[in-house]
Parts: sequence; structure tokens; C-alpha cells
Amino acid sequence: MEKHIDILIVGAGISGIGLAVHLSKHCPQRQFDIIERRESFGGTWDFFKYPGIRSDSDMSTFGFNFKPWQKANVLADGASIKGYLSEVLDEYKLKEKIHFQHRVLAANYDSTQKKWRVEIEDSNQKKHTWIANFVLGCTGYYNYDQGFQPNFPNQQAFKGQLIHPQFWPDHLEYAGKKVVIIGSGATAITLVPALAKGGAEHVTMLQRSPTYIASVPSIDFIYDKMRKVLPEDLAYKLTRARNIGMQRGIYALAQKQPKLLRKLLLKSIEMQLKGKVDMKHFTPAYNPWDQRLCVVPDGDLFKILRSGKASIETDQIEQFTAKGIQLKSGQHLDADIIVSATGLEIQILGGIKATIDGKPMDTSKHMLYQGIMVSDVPNMAMIIGYINASWTLKVDIAAEYICRMINYMDKNGYDEVIAQGDQTELMEDTVMGSLSSGYIARAVDVMPKQGKHAPWNVTNNYLADRKVLKNARFDDGVLKFEKRTRQDSHKPKLVS
Repeated sequence: MEKHIDILIVGAGISGIGLAVHLSKHCPQRQFDIIERRESFGGTWDFFKYPGIRSDSDMSTFGFNFKPWQKANVLADGASIKGYLSEVLDEYKLKEKIHFQHRVLAANYDSTQKKWRVEIEDSNQKKHTWIANFVLGCTGYYNYDQGFQPNFPNQQAFKGQLIHPQFWPDHLEYAGKKVVIIGSGATAITLVPALAKGGAEHVTMLQRSPTYIASVPSIDFIYDKMRKVLPEDLAYKLTRARNIGMQRGIYALAQKQPKLLRKLLLKSIEMQLKGKVDMKHFTPAYNPWDQRLCVVPDGDLFKILRSGKASIETDQIEQFTAKGIQLKSGQHLDADIIVSATGLEIQILGGIKATIDGKPMDTSKHMLYQGIMVSDVPNMAMIIGYINASWTLKVDIAAEYICRMINYMDKNGYDEVIAQGDQTELMEDTVMGSLSSGYIARAVDVMPKQGKHAPWNVTNNYLADRKVLKNARFDDGVLKFEKRTRQDSHKPKLVS
């Protein structure tokens, strides 16, 4: 049996939920379904269970533009973020739109019918075919089935537990045990204080090279005071605007005066370490924002290192041993538990095997029009958040653009849109920009590519994108529209 639907949103995380709300508000004439492979909504904020998981962006910009985050905490833990998403689903009555434990196996666009034929597997491993007018990818960019896990030398010799944070065991007993965390990114710097405070005997962070880390206050006291004298909405808007400006300002400073920002960041860390930890562990060889800038609330990482409950080593692994890790320097790190916080495995569109008239689609050979629509692929868009600001900022403006485009199509009687690619624009850099992080470098054969000029270049500049997407015309010669062939093409129905 085939199920005919109008718009298929793939993924019920932040992107999918945000897009669904915007469609409800701005395209009430359209119907949509959300497909989610997992048992619950929330994406990242339901999936990751490791201790201390939290946002790495301030919540005034992480919240959707249609639902303010009206709490004074700057960062929020995973459970609070999922609770916020649950409120969104309830307020807009979206839970009934989500098909849980349904996985998209493949999707083929039939250019004769101007529709997507989507093959879906349900929780009972029964296969279904859905026919959709639009497919909107909201799956993020990492593989839920596996993280990046290097094969460490002599790994099998280790007698303790080896864990990847993406698959944190329920009720892991780490109290009173020695823990070594391999990695220096956002996950590692979150885990170190969380495990140390949770009763681990000692926590060691082992890194090959340092990362830039900035401390932010856990409570936004200025916002808290403004709420007492100003209307709630105004206080929130002012705080959101301030933080957007700060995010953009710091990133712009990194591009224009990297030496100055480097000096400021390192001086701040030095002041918080108070001479008790060697600065070599926090002095990267690269410039700020060549890789992502990590943040910690109230300097919790630095406090726990000063206390001696945790330590940091910058070295390379010689091999695993029965009782821990032998470093190339000759030092041995004793461990009962080793956490491999070594990063993500990049995946686009949730690993869907997409084809156009049976011809496979290689996402690494495509660009993104306006940072949203896949070049030369009909009736498909995807949402990829910012690398240098809150993910949700991109969700809001991308969703508003998609809604405007759909309304433009309805007004003019179109049912197909293609962003016609120009191969002379194609660059080797991915849409993730100039980041040199390992997980980005490993994804060059997966991620869509940058274009040399607008509308094919992804700027990761929210303020510029907001203006461009709000004012973008659809009759620009790049977008190609085709007329509707059937008047009832948007009406969902079941066909035996």
C-alpha cells in the first residue's frame, strides 16, 4: 500500500521540530508528516546520555525565535533542552505528526510525476512506500549508528571498560575509579568536571593537541535584572540581540585579528589556572576558530583541574596496556575506564540512499543554494546549523525561507523547484567552511561543497543570512519552477 503525503520532514530533532512549527504557522494550506527513526523526539538531546551533556551555545540564541527561552541560565543541560522541545510539540500539537521508529531506507525522485518515492521501514521491519511532494532533511550531520572510533594500538589488552560517549552505558559505575578521557573537544571538557564531581577517584584528559576554551557565566545576571524592570519579551529580545552580536563579533575578530583574540583567550585561561596547571595544555598551535571554540560554564574545567581531582596530559598514545595507556613520553596512565571522546562520524540526510530517476545522488558533488536547497535536486532542502553560532538560528531563518518559497509556488501554480547548479562554482571546501577539525576533514567525500559566490557560498554569518533570506527573490534565474500537473497534488490519500 502506498501512502501519499505532501511534505515529508526527516528527523524530529531541533531542525525538524522548528521547521514543523514554521510550516504550521506560515503554510497552513500544506500538510506534513515527520519521520523519526528513534523511539522519541529531540535528536541529539535525547540520544546522548553521557554525564554533564549540555548546550555549547547560550540559550537566548539556542531557543527558537517563536518560543523564548525564559530562564537566566546561559547554558542548559540535555534534559532541560528536551523538556523545552516537548513544550514546543505540545503547544503546536505536533506529536501526532511524528511517526516514531520509522526509518527512511531510500528515496527516488520521479521527474515524470514530480514526486519523491520514499521507501520506509517501520519498527516491525515492515517496508512501506510513501509518495511525497517535498522531502526536507532535518537529520543533522552525524551518524547515530557509530561515532568515530580509532583502533588504538594493542587496544584488546585493556582489561577495563572502553566507552564511546555516543553510546554511554546506563548506570555506569565510575565512582571511586580512575577514568581517562581521550579527546579535547566539547564532549571531553564537559565530561571531566562531571565525572570528577560524580565521585571518580581521578579523571585524566588525554589530548594530542590543545583546544581553545572560553569560560562563560552560568547565569546571565544582566538578563535576570532586565526581566525585573522590563517586559519579559523586551528583555529577551535585547538579550538575544546582544548575544548574537557577541557571537558574531568574536568570530569576526578571529578572522581579522587572530593574534589579538588568541592573546585574550590565553590570558583568560592563565588567570583561571592560577599557576597550578601548565599553560602548554591550553595553547593550541592553530588560530582561534580554525577549529570550534569550546566553552565551559563558570570555568568548571579549570576549577576541577586546580583542585587536583582531575589532570590533563598532552601526549600521544604508544599503546593500550592491561591497566591503562602507555604514552610515547614514557608515562603510563592508570585507568579502570577509558572514554574515547574522539568525535563524530559525519553523515548527510541520515544515510538515506537518494536517487533521481534511479541515478544515485552523491551529496559531495552538490552545493547548497542559499545554504538550504541541494543543487540540481528537485523539491529537496536540508537544514544544517551554524558552526560559529547557535544551530537554531539557522533553523529559524532557513525554515522561514522554505515557507516563503512554498507559498510562492502555491501562488503561481508550481509543484517542482530545482536550484540549477553551476559546476564552475564548485570548490573543494565543504559547507562547514574553513574548520580544520578532524571530523570535518574526514567528511570531504560526504559533505556538500562550497560555491565561490552567492547564492552557492555558505557564509556561516547569521546576520548576513537573515537579511539575504528574508529578501531573496525566487525569480532569480537560478531557481527553475515547473507548473503543477494535477490540482489535487497536495491532498494526502491512501492508495491500495
